[in-house]
Amino acid sequence: MAKLDDRHRRSSSPMSRNRSPAVDRSSATVASSGGNGGPEKRPKYDLDEDSKSEQDVIVDDNNDDAASGSVNGGGAGGSASPKENGGAGDTSAASAAAAVAPTVSAARKERPAGKATPPVGGSAAAAGKSHTPNSTGGRSTPASGGGSGRDLTKHGKHGAGSRGPPPPVPYPPPLSAADLSPGFGGPPPLGMQNPFHRPPLHQLAFDPASAMRSGMAGKPAYSFLITESGGMQPAPFPPDAMVGPGVPRHAKQISSLPHGEVVCAVTISNPCRHVFTGGKGCVKVWDIGAGSRAAPVHSLDCLQRDNYIRSVKLLQDGRTLIVGGEASTLTIWDLASPTPRVKGELASGAPACYALAVSPDSKLCFSCCSDGNIAVWDLHNQQLVRQFQGHTDGASCVDITPDGNRLWTGGLDNTVRCWELRESCELQKYDFSSQIFSLGYCPTGDWLAVGMESSTVEVLNVNKPEKYQLHLHDSCVLSLKFAACGRWFVSTGKDNLLNAWRTPYGASIFQTKEASSVLSCDISADDRYIVTGSGDKRATLYEVAYG
Repeated sequence: MAKLDDRHRRSSSPMSRNRSPAVDRSSATVASSGGNGGPEKRPKYDLDEDSKSEQDVIVDDNNDDAASGSVNGGGAGGSASPKENGGAGDTSAASAAAAVAPTVSAARKERPAGKATPPVGGSAAAAGKSHTPNSTGGRSTPASGGGSGRDLTKHGKHGAGSRGPPPPVPYPPPLSAADLSPGFGGPPPLGMQNPFHRPPLHQLAFDPASAMRSGMAGKPAYSFLITESGGMQPAPFPPDAMVGPGVPRHAKQISSLPHGEVVCAVTISNPCRHVFTGGKGCVKVWDIGAGSRAAPVHSLDCLQRDNYIRSVKLLQDGRTLIVGGEASTLTIWDLASPTPRVKGELASGAPACYALAVSPDSKLCFSCCSDGNIAVWDLHNQQLVRQFQGHTDGASCVDITPDGNRLWTGGLDNTVRCWELRESCELQKYDFSSQIFSLGYCPTGDWLAVGMESSTVEVLNVNKPEKYQLHLHDSCVLSLKFAACGRWFVSTGKDNLLNAWRTPYGASIFQTKEASSVLSCDISADDRYIVTGSGDKRATLYEVAYG
């Protein structure tokens, strides 16, 4: 025990480590009220059109506590032993955090998605229910909009179930330029708390700060392993958690891209020559070959001037860009021509698209719609081929498995769902007690990372009852992306943080604090660069350092 205590004294958790140097925002323009952005921003209710002025946009919440110090964030400086993650005796965290653990239930297969009818009628009473796994592995209570079935964490097979019609989900007004950041010193407005137009359905009983303070010898724990029985303990990290091939040491800012509007969507080309940033009404294309002197080479007008781009996706050949946002149509751009041009539009019945995914063969596009549907598009014929219906509120995020056979989606109905693309049916449904804002599927399989409105990141094993719960964000987790190697992933949030985590157990590799909410992120195909989009109207390009 003396040796164990001594090891804890020699190490510190990422909560007490220095973060990467704060991003230099000396040239950023700061307004005085309201704001807007990609999944981060959220319109106020009953907001009139007269309030949508540029003066209403706050592009920086004046955080003056950005930490300085080691870019590494601790634990990665070539040491074979990672920073400790609290103590094994953290029993209070286990009992408290069990309240937010999700369950997974089987979904009905008998109804083809393309023949489903829109949600109508129903009672709203079920909207406040959620699953909590029990120690006996018995049946769980269905959450809103979800079918009942056996708890897969115990039984492993999909059970049949039925459900009544979901409650009606009125679509709220379009996004405005009013709510990105709170006034300095004041509480965040509704738009800051929920970028998808709807207040949280549940309030979590788990206090991560309290749990993190209860680690052994006062060491804060931030990563927890949740067992099949629902027990919870600080996650053990292997000796090579911070070292080895494919594990970065830190990320260095190499370029700032002044888009001029809140950057709600970003993506990087392959090879890494161009960065695409989506803001209000347009997508800008940046040539990053010049390093810190990066400049926009094109500006693509995609939506009406006051509507925000919410997602941009490149096809594998790098010659086609798909853009979605606060409009009922997706825009397909031909980038191969001397001047980029629109070569098609995909019209859906939903008022907005929150997220996009493209199949590995670039034949299909999947759009997460504000009405909860997942639209599947044939890109060659530019036609809608089917819709997946299940989410009872807006579908907020999406990712596809590397083999192209399954689709994972997260929604504002507090659920994550898995769809079988060949059979056009829902395979699994995980219920949470927080809205889902972001997710990513590990390219090497098995693991799904989920970012929530509650500030929690959960990493789920999709093949067996094993999961980790990560607590280093202080607010909504707005975007999430796995590295191509699958050994690490990043998450960003309203707390201005970019966190890099080790897959799957969540050891903190590095952490960087920007000057405003970080709404979007992407990692280059070679895992050498990270780009983020933020509320201070710019994107930031980082170079990832290894070895």
